[in-house]
Amino acid sequence: MRKKVVRRGIAAAGTAGAAAAVLLATTASAAPTSTPKDPAKPTVVLVHGGFADASASWNDVIKQLQKEGYPVLAPANPLRGLPTDAPYLAGVLKSVKGPVILAGHSYGGAVITNAAAGNPDVKALVYVAAFVPNKGEQVGQLLGKYPGSEIPDAVAPMPFPNQDGSTGAERRQIPSGRRELA
Repeated sequence: MRKKVVRRGIAAAGTAGAAAAVLLATTASAAPTSTPKDPAKPTVVLVHGGFADASASWNDVIKQLQKEGYPVLAPANPLRGLPTDAPYLAGVLKSVKGPVILAGHSYGGAVITNAAAGNPDVKALVYVAAFVPNKGEQVGQLLGKYPGSEIPDAVAPMPFPNQDGSTGAERRQIPSGRRELA
């Protein structure tokens, strides 16, 4: 079965807009039900972007989806780069039984694109003011394609130790007088 890709442009990624985008995708993909714990409803997995965390980013969306009877997960996004973050999320998805709808905000869009590859249980991808890369495309390539982004000037590589003793680099927001990114 082909995955349904929902591309939505939301000017302000506010809670109401994010909830509406996820609900539109889930109701379009889910079988009609009347019971809140119907196993036919897909699990909605919400992935935050950079400079955020799942605990605050999706709270109102989670409440609304759960009220509608959808099982919801909002796993932490390690924010160590696509080669680490996408396989991590793919591992989380393996623990979910049944159909899955992935929603990603900002950098989370790139993560869900890569994590969904090859997973037949992923039925839809929802991009909420998110990066939507083509197969194999990196976020940095997208930033270079479309001038005007403030992201390159607001982030810097920061080293971190890998488990094998080598050093990796993640992107962190530069603490300065610049506008906050989220």
